[in-house]
Amino acid sequence: MESIDSDLAARIRQDIILGSYQDGERLSEAQLCDTHNVSRTPVRLALRLLEREGIINRAEGRGYLVQNPTVEDILKAVEVRGHLESLAARLMAQNLNRLEHIPKLILSSDQIERGIEELERLGRLDSLIIQQAQASNKDFHSSIIALCGNDFIGHTCEQISYLPMLAVGSMVFDKSADDSSEHFARAVFRLRLGNAQHRVIIEAIENGDPVRAEGMMREHSHTMIEYIQTFEKRNSSLTVADLIPYTNT
Repeated sequence: MESIDSDLAARIRQDIILGSYQDGERLSEAQLCDTHNVSRTPVRLALRLLEREGIINRAEGRGYLVQNPTVEDILKAVEVRGHLESLAARLMAQNLNRLEHIPKLILSSDQIERGIEELERLGRLDSLIIQQAQASNKDFHSSIIALCGNDFIGHTCEQISYLPMLAVGSMVFDKSADDSSEHFARAVFRLRLGNAQHRVIIEAIENGDPVRAEGMMREHSHTMIEYIQTFEKRNSSLTVADLIPYTNT
């Protein structure tokens, strides 16, 4: 039943994020039972999961009200995740067993670098290479969170991972990169900069320098905020659903 609840919650959540329901719209168990062709029990449990996330609120009387996340919510959540990842990097740099895990971090960074080189060779974005780079980026970030010695960091990150651009290790690819050679070169530069920051973080952790590890991870995480702000400048009516195409997770 738990997997059914989670799957149903994911489908309802996706509908809300994509704008299928208006902000403040009432959701009822009966309505969702009909929409998803399920019984009331999984719907009831799925709604409780979404209520804990804050994406719906219990209405007066019966039912729930949709609480659409905004771009401002995403910015705030990214800031929170950045602080959590920075703390994780700091703690890992203080970990007495940190040297055991350095090869794994280096491997992830090397794989990203090879992906960047392959994109440069092609001269365009490629979905398979992007997926492979995303997997390596996820390995890098999730390893630091998992190995930092504080399980509450990973748990807290997981609570906001349902939002676009908030999954640990999310990478953002500007879809305008293929519009011109200039845009593509800018996209590649951003990827190289991000991976160069990975290298600095690895070095700081290896050297047992928690201040540098924390500071560089915070700077690295802040680039996601810069991306979103760039997209906002292009389109003043930017919505959370608009951010999804920029994110590969």
